[in-house]
Amino acid sequence: MPAVAEGRAVSNREEYVLRTVAERGVRFIRLWFTDINGVLKSFAIPPAELQTAFDEGMHFDGSSIDGFSRVQEADMLARPDPTTFQILPWRPDQAGVARMFCDIITPDGKAFEGDPRQVLRHNLQRAQTLGYEFFVGPEIEFFYFEDAGPEPKTLDNGGYFDLTPLDVAQEYRRTTIMALEQLGIPVELSHHEVSPSQHELDLRYSDALSMADNLVTTRLAVKEVAMEHGIYATFMPKPLEAHDGSGLHLHLSLFQNDANAFHEAGSDTGLSKIGESFVAGLLHHAPEITAVTNQWVNSYKRLVLGFEAPIHTTWARANQASLVRIPTPKHGKESSTRIEYRAPDPACNPYLAFSVLLAAGLSGIENAMPLPDEIRSNPRELSAAERKDAGVQRLPSSLDRALDLMEGSALVREALGSHVFEWFLRNKRAEWDRYQHRVSRYELETYLPVL
Repeated sequence: MPAVAEGRAVSNREEYVLRTVAERGVRFIRLWFTDINGVLKSFAIPPAELQTAFDEGMHFDGSSIDGFSRVQEADMLARPDPTTFQILPWRPDQAGVARMFCDIITPDGKAFEGDPRQVLRHNLQRAQTLGYEFFVGPEIEFFYFEDAGPEPKTLDNGGYFDLTPLDVAQEYRRTTIMALEQLGIPVELSHHEVSPSQHELDLRYSDALSMADNLVTTRLAVKEVAMEHGIYATFMPKPLEAHDGSGLHLHLSLFQNDANAFHEAGSDTGLSKIGESFVAGLLHHAPEITAVTNQWVNSYKRLVLGFEAPIHTTWARANQASLVRIPTPKHGKESSTRIEYRAPDPACNPYLAFSVLLAAGLSGIENAMPLPDEIRSNPRELSAAERKDAGVQRLPSSLDRALDLMEGSALVREALGSHVFEWFLRNKRAEWDRYQHRVSRYELETYLPVL
């Protein structure tokens, strides 16, 4: 039996959850967590087991979850975080169902090093020792298709910011936003994106751990609403060959004693020295963290020439082709000073992606890295010699290359911990090997008739 915290005081938040479950007639509580790939996992408990879950955690077989544990170390415990309690808004005709995110612990009560949520907690604690709090505001892009078949069928031919009749899916977005608001996730903006049947939701910034939870929830909410309308939503990075893929543009900021550490009045770059070094760290480490921020074979079909996704390690204030952009804050809104990191895609594991981004930025601060010169022109139009002189690197062009760079990175190993680092590499190497064995339609169409 696991160690029980005898005499453990029940928190006010736990009392609120227990009272709400009783008053609202909640019949099932779903305990949520993700595997190392960021895939949402869940099991349900009845209200009678809720106090035990808070006190001890609930047993499950960790050997059945990718990256968790070996068969001989199967026992794991999921301990719900009462601050994440929400009643699920979909299927209101059924018995009340709520959810809570969980921290995964071992039977002896220790934090499990293979839990992505614990990985992010570790990195946030390291930032706290340096006096910083890490905040994230994401722009999430995704597609609606008629179904999940291998030939994507779009619902419209709309473009950026298009409205009806070209944007036939605005009702789906509106329903999704209402569901997210019921889940305590405010959406600042939604619109049709540049590609046919592509859409974007911008979530209001929050602390990094809450935002990682919110991203996982948002991906499920988008898919649930789409399913209710008889269509399919996907966060696949590049489903359409001839059009832009889906990005996850992340607006990042550090706060220090409730003040934005990136702000400095009158700065030429729009950032403080802390902010400049954070950006420098991101640019320096970008190639080696890309396997985590862009973790699938398909991710690298988006990071190519000819489309909007960045492929070089440059920064600018207004250049959308840059890896890092420094948006101009509204007048009198210095607290909104931030940087935008544009490479990740929405299919990444947000807990791990936030961890390596924070680690890269903090490395820049700790080593007082100077900010490189701003590249205002399109970096893709620079010659190889010009990019080399400017210290501009190319992001890896395949998962295989990205894994090679990650494997040699002490920063990524430290940020993820050895368990996640080594499992992630093994899992993704296997994915690349499977991909290498596949003969693509391009090869058949190009070579079969002539060779």
